[in-house]
Amino acid sequence: MSDIDLSGYQVTDTFFGAPYIEIDEARERPSPHRFIEGGFAETDTRFAFYFPPAEQYQGRMFQPLEGGHGGHTVTFGGGMLGEMFQRIALGARLGGYMVESNQGHIGDNLDPRHGDNPTLYGHLASAESARLSKYVAAQVYGSAPHHAYVYGGSGGGRRSPLCLENSPGVWDGAMPSTSGGDIAEHGNTKRVKAGSVMSFGQMFNVQRLLGKAGIIALADRMAPGGSGNPFEGLTSHQRDELASLYRQGYAQGNEFMISEPMGQMWLYTSLSDELVTNDPEYFRKFWTEPGYVGHDEPDAVLGDLIDQECTVVRTLSARELNELVEYAGPEFQTMRILAAIVGAGSDAYDFPYAVELAGLEGGYRVGANVKVLTGDAAGRSLHATGVAGNVFACDGTGDANTKRFMGVQPGDKVHVSNRVFLAYCYFARYHVMDDEPAFDHLRLDGVPIFPQHPVPEMSPLMGVCYSGRYEGKLLWIHHTHDSSVWPGWGTLYHRAVLQAQGEEGAAKNFRIRWTEFAEHGPYHMVPPEPRRVAATRLIDNRGIMEQSLRDLVDWVELGVEPAGTNYSVRSGQVVLSADASVRGGIQPVAHVAANGVLRAEVKVGEPVQLVVKATVPPGAGTIVEVLWDFDGSGTYPFRHDEVDGSQSTLTLSTTRTYDTPGTYFVTARVNSHRAGELNGVLDRIETIGQARVVVN
Repeated sequence: MSDIDLSGYQVTDTFFGAPYIEIDEARERPSPHRFIEGGFAETDTRFAFYFPPAEQYQGRMFQPLEGGHGGHTVTFGGGMLGEMFQRIALGARLGGYMVESNQGHIGDNLDPRHGDNPTLYGHLASAESARLSKYVAAQVYGSAPHHAYVYGGSGGGRRSPLCLENSPGVWDGAMPSTSGGDIAEHGNTKRVKAGSVMSFGQMFNVQRLLGKAGIIALADRMAPGGSGNPFEGLTSHQRDELASLYRQGYAQGNEFMISEPMGQMWLYTSLSDELVTNDPEYFRKFWTEPGYVGHDEPDAVLGDLIDQECTVVRTLSARELNELVEYAGPEFQTMRILAAIVGAGSDAYDFPYAVELAGLEGGYRVGANVKVLTGDAAGRSLHATGVAGNVFACDGTGDANTKRFMGVQPGDKVHVSNRVFLAYCYFARYHVMDDEPAFDHLRLDGVPIFPQHPVPEMSPLMGVCYSGRYEGKLLWIHHTHDSSVWPGWGTLYHRAVLQAQGEEGAAKNFRIRWTEFAEHGPYHMVPPEPRRVAATRLIDNRGIMEQSLRDLVDWVELGVEPAGTNYSVRSGQVVLSADASVRGGIQPVAHVAANGVLRAEVKVGEPVQLVVKATVPPGAGTIVEVLWDFDGSGTYPFRHDEVDGSQSTLTLSTTRTYDTPGTYFVTARVNSHRAGELNGVLDRIETIGQARVVVN
């Protein structure tokens, strides 16, 4: 199919060899487009371009960056994530084509020529791919794009500001979401030191100390109509560790996710071996010297210790975990989701992702190191991202990331140890970041309380440090209930922009929008709590992402300033006003009451009056739908038909009776739309309000 001529393209960065095309074909899924895939000679950099039909092109380019470390050429253009997010179609609706790249590396492997220099992975590979796409677009459409935009969440949110900062003239605007990192001078080539390395260990420790049942009880206390006291019934050690978790920025109101590590555990597996290599003294001293928990308080850790040799029963692929009935139980849900993401759109869906072991007894298993001792994969070191019984899903760095359990056979021997992981659970105490408010409680008069070790760096695949200095516009999106990138970290880039550009520059070029009740990903990826599914306590954030991308385009091209969200930070927690007009942003605010309170106690058959008051911030549109879920099932069977899309504030009520004793969470889901379109579904903005009904 190809009539594309790359012979006249001149690379901007001479690290890259001549570009080449391997695939050029028409595709119908996830939406109709011309697909072009290729790479740059003498590098590991690959690219994929997605050109919708010419009649949809209005001269724009959109470049979403993959989360995590990146490393895959096709992420949002195919497979599960392509179908889920439909970003080719999103770009087409906004008059543009889409660009992806593997951001300079394959899997978690570094480019052999560029090594551990973070500039390639943070921005150079993305920029060269973007420049080439414009050259190709001029041949496909007859004109190159007049404006270009880069955006992404998580690891893609970490790197998309770096693209705008370090590659002027390539993009005009950026919309990063749910990420963070430390700040350095403009043009720096420093690897990132991020509080997440320490704070995720804190989260894992609370998970370990409280256990599943304790976290469920904690989540219930912090849910609407609960006591609101997270420390009820906890030991002094549990209280200390939970308090430290909150102060480091973990979101109150999303405690259930402490028991369901997802992206947090991936980060640990990607860094664990390097942490030990770079700081072996910490992992030795933790168990052997005064001042460290493993030595001073052995009862806090020894009961969970694992150090055993086991036998492989069999390996399991992502497909087997997602399609075989024996792995359909809720204990495998997080494992299934992560396996599907790893294999999305690639042959990795069928490679051995997990292993079942025999001979393992007791111990705390999540995070444990699994080292292969015999067979073709002998010496490979992996770490457990999820465990259900004796089934271990694992990840690692380098070959361990790309091969997992390839070459492992039934009968092979492995060594399972969690000594490093248990020491990592207390990592924050001994690796306090300078000038980072989240760690102030671990200092007295500026001096750390505990013995200190060097703060580790993130993988070079995460790019360089932020400077906050850029040309163009940047709209930052962050979520209040994100358990993978905590709310407090969303303030870091705001701080960088203020330092680099001052109040005037920040007002001109930067906005931050907070999304309340949103997790790191769609709520259907989140396991249910005992009395409420995720769809009743979390929202779908895709509408706010699409509307915000539209707003970024209007800001860059028409000068229409987008609304930001007003917020404050107190004791590590981001605080939003309950008043929509004070809060600002574009998300409605909803308040629900049952018989006038957050917790109503009634008898079987006694009617309960349910009231929701919802308000859309000024200029953000009107309310187009209000739904009720009465029992935490997520079915939302009742809809207020009187909502006509004409009002920005509504107070609505209904009644409900319950025939069975129990505790029920009643939820109102409110949708707004910028233009008040009742049938508009692609850029609806969601929120929820919830109350508790106890039926005796």
